[in-house]
Amino acid sequence: MAEEEIKKETQEEGLSPEDLMKMWEEALKESAQAQAQSEGEEKSGQSEAKKEVTETKPTPSSQPMTFKELSPARGTEAPQELDFILDLPLEITVEIGRTKMLIKDLLKLTQGSIIELDRIAGEPVDIFVNGKLMAKGEVVVVNDRFGVRVTEIISAQDRVKKLGS
Repeated sequence: MAEEEIKKETQEEGLSPEDLMKMWEEALKESAQAQAQSEGEEKSGQSEAKKEVTETKPTPSSQPMTFKELSPARGTEAPQELDFILDLPLEITVEIGRTKMLIKDLLKLTQGSIIELDRIAGEPVDIFVNGKLMAKGEVVVVNDRFGVRVTEIISAQDRVKKLGS
């Protein structure tokens, strides 16, 4: 809160950041000289050496930081800084449904038994990436293999909401 007040005061007075730095450097020099003079009364030889040291030290200059401009991504190309993550393996899991069973019912299962799931046929399936729900889709068959057509990508906001519940 004090920083905001200082910024307001400096803006009202019309001082630039460079002016403030010069004032700050001058105040530091005066403080160092006053301290050296008070110690100089006790040790006159050492105070002159301190004055010389404080006067010969270069004062740090402040300059505004410059950043390179960000360019928008072109097409599906990833920025070169992120190329190293493109080869990381991810585990994709498709969940068609869930159910709960008692142990005695589980032990009664035999070959050909049907387990009823909590989803209706044709309802979108959940697509998880490393255990996190990322999308929904529909089951398809391609060349006698199952696949999933992505129909909806879960937004970041929805993913955050699900974390809270």
